[in-house]
Amino acid sequence: MKMVSWNINGIRAAWKKGLPEYLESCGADLVFLQETKAHPEQLERELLSPPGWGSAFEAGDRKGYSGVAALWRRDTVGEPDEVQRGLGVDRFDAEGRVVMVRYGDLCVFGNYFPNGGKGPERVDYKLDFYDVMLQRMNELRRRGRDVVVCGDYNTAHRPIDLARPEQNRNTSGFLAEERAWMDRWFAEGWVDTFRHLHPDARDVYSWWSYRLVARPKNVGWRIDYFLVDEAAKDRIVSAEVVTGQEGSDHCPVWLELAPRA
Repeated sequence: MKMVSWNINGIRAAWKKGLPEYLESCGADLVFLQETKAHPEQLERELLSPPGWGSAFEAGDRKGYSGVAALWRRDTVGEPDEVQRGLGVDRFDAEGRVVMVRYGDLCVFGNYFPNGGKGPERVDYKLDFYDVMLQRMNELRRRGRDVVVCGDYNTAHRPIDLARPEQNRNTSGFLAEERAWMDRWFAEGWVDTFRHLHPDARDVYSWWSYRLVARPKNVGWRIDYFLVDEAAKDRIVSAEVVTGQEGSDHCPVWLELAPRA
């Protein structure tokens, strides 16, 4: 299974910046999009269901904000056995942050994790979301599912994961309490697929601030991830950050996972 996750910062804008061409050429079976910023009823047919793809959108209450989508290539993987939108928790589902597709025992989540940049209450909200998501991941693992969780996590885990760690220690996205939550996930047997294959890679980022014109200088953060259960780490064929792909302030991240033996 070949998978892509990409925060596109608005599906209508991304469509004009090359998203259709990327879908055609990327070779992925599943594509997860974050920050679609649109309700399904607002989208033209070609955006809602690109040729050759099936799709599921999850939008929050507020229009033009957040939103996620899952797309599956019909000629390679066909229709999923199950699609779930949201977590069943109103305070999170109101913001349209989670979509999951299941193929047999494989459950793949595409998540837009909260940003805590607007103050302590949003940091608390973000950490609560992490907690509920981890419970859901562990529950599915106990039921014998293969679980993959991708998306914009809005946290750089280690100093190696952002260009200017010292200047950002008091910035949401690199706060000690946010990084500690990621430590907890890894301590409970979840694997950052990119770091598993590239433990010492530096200057590899998935987000650059538009406001600071940071991308040409590569002053970025790696905040987009694919996580898998530790039991699946030997099935990771490739895990990459597609830094050359433009069209958003984020770039896509990639995972190829071999079948269970």
